[in-house]
Amino acid sequence: MRIVDLEIEDIAFGGKGVARDQGKAVFVPYTIEGELVSAEIVREKKQFAEAELVEVKQSSPDRVEPLCPYFGRCGGCAYQHISYEHQLAIKWRQVRDALQRIGKLKDVPLRPIIPSPKQYAYRNRITVHAQEGVIGFFRRDSHQLIDIEQCPISTDEVNRALTELRAQPYVRDGDYTLRASASSRVFSQTNDEVADALRGLVVNLVPPKQELLIDAYCGAGFFAKALLDKFERVIGIDWDKFAIAAAKQNATDKETYIASDVEEELASVSRNDGFLAVEGETRRLGSRHSLTLIVDPPATGLSADVRKTIVDLAPATLIYVSCNPPTFARDLRELQERFALESVTPLDMFPQTAEIEVAASLRVVPAS
Repeated sequence: MRIVDLEIEDIAFGGKGVARDQGKAVFVPYTIEGELVSAEIVREKKQFAEAELVEVKQSSPDRVEPLCPYFGRCGGCAYQHISYEHQLAIKWRQVRDALQRIGKLKDVPLRPIIPSPKQYAYRNRITVHAQEGVIGFFRRDSHQLIDIEQCPISTDEVNRALTELRAQPYVRDGDYTLRASASSRVFSQTNDEVADALRGLVVNLVPPKQELLIDAYCGAGFFAKALLDKFERVIGIDWDKFAIAAAKQNATDKETYIASDVEEELASVSRNDGFLAVEGETRRLGSRHSLTLIVDPPATGLSADVRKTIVDLAPATLIYVSCNPPTFARDLRELQERFALESVTPLDMFPQTAEIEVAASLRVVPAS
């Protein structure tokens, strides 16, 4: 393997610095744009190469000392060497670039990124792995475990749970999810403060006095329950029967939650002209012109069938929440045939990592 001198030109989605060597893109982790570094080429492909940082010869003014002793080996964090303000700038730019490059949007209505009040000690849960007496996280780009005593981006309660797990005389090999609160086993956001900001943002994106909300991938009703005052009826759909059971526990008369496949249920509404079978009873949902749809899919984004169904369904308002800007941008490219993009707001749900949350508001464009 050879060592090369490089100038970092950009930060790619995922957190690695991008440089050029003989015209080929070279990806170098733990670098910042503008830095001059030496790096060892460890993998070389036809279109690009991957390298490991050897030395920072000219550092960025945004370079800071990482707080975590495992940083650089653990695969969790990518940005602890970067000042927080610059992390936010990088993530904002990456959302813009994804929407322009993948979504083919020329004028992106991109709002300022919403920061996290806590840059460390924010995670309310982590999953650690145990194997042959080692308890921790996987090494970057590897299935080799690193023994972890504390995680600086996790809350004190989570770290206490980790300490208690490590103190046990015998820990069976496997995965262990450690939570700040033992009360819930359904999916929830890992950063409480930014989750609250996201929910408030979505509430503000929806005008008052609306008729019907369909909250797809609703979980335990995180968005739906915050929007009850704005809708006459709310329907939540999620495949997770435990989340739906939690949503039903304190549901009002105006709420209906369905444990089913989102793709099938939305297709049923579109196919049956606004009718939906709910608990054995066929119900009229009202005019599509009064429908608001929220989608918060997994990182893979919306399937091709769901995208087509949303275009056919043509809800008056569409709110799209995503944890993966590239799949989000891909989906927007297709949704543009029926919807106008009004706003995109990035949120920093995961400081020190390369992950980015986004929330977009779209309105239907009348068919010509």
